[in-house]
Amino acid sequence: MPDVPTKILLREDEIPTHWINLLPEIPGGALPPLHPGTMQPAGPDDLAALFPPQVIEQEASAEHEIAIPDEVREALGLWRPTPMYRARRLERAVGTRSRIYYKYEGVSPAGSHKPNSAVAQAYANQQAGITKLTTETGAGQWGSALSFAAGLFGLEVEVYMVGSSYDQKPYRRSMMRTWGAEVHRSPSDRTEAGRANADHRTGSLGIAISEAVELAAQRPDTSYSLGSVLNHVLLHQTVIGQETIAQLALVDETPDVVVASAGGGSNFAGIAFPWWREKQRRGLTTRFVATEPMACPTLTQGVYGYDFGDASGLTPLLPMHTLGHGFVPPPVHAGGLRYHGMAPLLSALVAKGEVEARAVAQNETFEAALTFARAEGIIPAPESAHAIRSALIEAEAADAAGEERVILFLLSGHGHFDLAAYDEYLAGNLENPGFSAEERDRALAELPQGAPSLA
Repeated sequence: MPDVPTKILLREDEIPTHWINLLPEIPGGALPPLHPGTMQPAGPDDLAALFPPQVIEQEASAEHEIAIPDEVREALGLWRPTPMYRARRLERAVGTRSRIYYKYEGVSPAGSHKPNSAVAQAYANQQAGITKLTTETGAGQWGSALSFAAGLFGLEVEVYMVGSSYDQKPYRRSMMRTWGAEVHRSPSDRTEAGRANADHRTGSLGIAISEAVELAAQRPDTSYSLGSVLNHVLLHQTVIGQETIAQLALVDETPDVVVASAGGGSNFAGIAFPWWREKQRRGLTTRFVATEPMACPTLTQGVYGYDFGDASGLTPLLPMHTLGHGFVPPPVHAGGLRYHGMAPLLSALVAKGEVEARAVAQNETFEAALTFARAEGIIPAPESAHAIRSALIEAEAADAAGEERVILFLLSGHGHFDLAAYDEYLAGNLENPGFSAEERDRALAELPQGAPSLA
């Protein structure tokens, strides 16, 4: 048996007691969201129609750490702490001298990292007297997580699921409905935003967000809940990285590079933000690589500016990397990464050179997913496969340089509901969808006028 265990485990009483808030630690300060009418910083009143007070406080908090409520921490104990693995079989399969570790979030009831925030948001809404939540979902992981979490706290849920994923992943719909949610294909005919975008049959996260926001804003007993992008969501996910710090300490390791996929930013922030803070405090040399699909290359081909978080312009303007709120990405099986924008906190770190960005193609991610599955046994979600591919790129680079690096990546969820995508790949039918520069430039030309430049 090896000296270092395959599974590195923590006890249940080692679940983090606080969330890590990077908002007050961004170099040079974080930029505020703007009210689209006045172009002035958006305040709590501008968010009150959508979010409960506890969430609004977390969104703008200047505290470096925020205590996790006991009721939330108790619910997290259903699956946390999650395991970390030394990927020895993967290392042998690809012939690398580097040491690869991965944190596995697929052990949650919903099969991904998303319940870390869903439970916190459901609790905050219940405490505020809210009885119903509306939300969007791309691949269905967030919709599943919120449906599960809302049930724990007695809330109703209405989910708008991006059309291409609604068609590709029927059993994600079944999960949501099993937990009591109402699920609609987006764009739908139930909202003005849906009807206005009826021609975009594949849908997008931006359109689905517009539908969910529109409904929440109309009812005092209903809040909007989202699974990525905003500060409070990234905050909730930092339990992941804190656990990895404790787990790697057990085997006396420190990562040379931390890798995760990036769609809206939540799972990347979850593992990377605690390590970024650790880097500042301990003087580490750790690198961070956010990995996105070439079909929706927000960080690598978008612009850094103020844009709406949704397709219809119902949200405040966010300072983020964006492909334009009107951009509808081509359909890929990593539906959770098909978002036109990126979390403001992650965008700020990329803009300041603190985080690297990399785009990878759909077929190479599935090739990496098969290599991983056949070595480690876990079938990864297509979103998570982007992190696997990026980790293997890091291992290849280390070998080429004659170095032995410690690589840590986040396996954010399993792919049990994505087997149709694997069938397509195995049959040789999977494509690398793209878009034209003209399509991108058209969307970017529609960025809101009058907002400050971030260039």
